[in-house]
This record gives sequence, C-alpha cells and structure tokens, in this order.
Amino acid sequence: MRILAFMIITVSGLILPSAAVAQQEPPYWASIDEPEARMRTGPSTEYPTMWIYKREKLPLKILARYKSWRKVEDHEGTQGWMHARLLSASRTGLVLATSEKPVAMRALPQANAKIVWRAEPGVVGSLSLCDKGWCLFDVTGRKGYINFDDVWGDEPLK
Repeated sequence: MRILAFMIITVSGLILPSAAVAQQEPPYWASIDEPEARMRTGPSTEYPTMWIYKREKLPLKILARYKSWRKVEDHEGTQGWMHARLLSASRTGLVLATSEKPVAMRALPQANAKIVWRAEPGVVGSLSLCDKGWCLFDVTGRKGYINFDDVWGDEPLK
C-alpha cells in the first residue's frame, strides 16, 4: 500500500507542473516541440493547414487558448492555431535578420563586453536571465549575452 501511495505521489508530482504550464494565461511564450508542426486556420484538425513548420524550438507567442488548441503568432506576425501537444514551455529566441551580419554574443550583459560567439540571423537558441536589454542565449552549449534588439522571443508580454 505504501509503495502505491509513493507511486501516486511521484507520478502526480510529474504531471502537475506540465498541467500548470498548460493552464498558463495568454499571452506567453512557447516553442515548437516537434520536428513538424501544422498551423491551422482554426482550433481543430477540421480546419485547413496554413503553414507547416519544420523548425523545432522555434519561438511562438501564445495569444489565446481553446480547449487543447493554442492561437499562436510567429516572428513574421502570422497567426493561426496549433495543438498544445506540438508546443513546449521552453523559452527560446530567434536571431533576427535585421542585418546581414552575425550578431555578437557577449561574455557579460554589456555592449562593450568581450564577444565570445557570433550567431547568424535565423539561429534559434534557449533564452534565460533576460534583464535590462540582454538575455543569456544558449545555442547547443555555446552561451553568451545577446541584445534584446537582435532576437525575437524575449519581450515581456504582460
């Protein structure tokens, strides 16, 4: 009986955090969690596909919820619906193509800090520690601070 109670507590502990994320109130950030994700014109598989995204970890802005569907917006402003199972709460960013040059990733969150890496426009990485115009940007283990102006997926939404 104790083993069963322990298993129930352990399993419920694993389920509750993801359920809490699923109940987050829009707007909020998410990312694509599958190698292929369809954006539809409405919240059902009965609606036609608008876009097929083939870019895992691409950041999306969640604008609304309807049952297990999320109204999303991509970096180009395109809006549509995706099933929640295609999305992750992982915070990611997309290096913007505002210039044709690679963007500096710095050792510290300062404009004059040493450049440790450079990221090409279109690169996707994990975001954390966003504050005062800078975010720590991690591209497959290569980390550096990137300016808010150079990445999409970092702006406060509430």
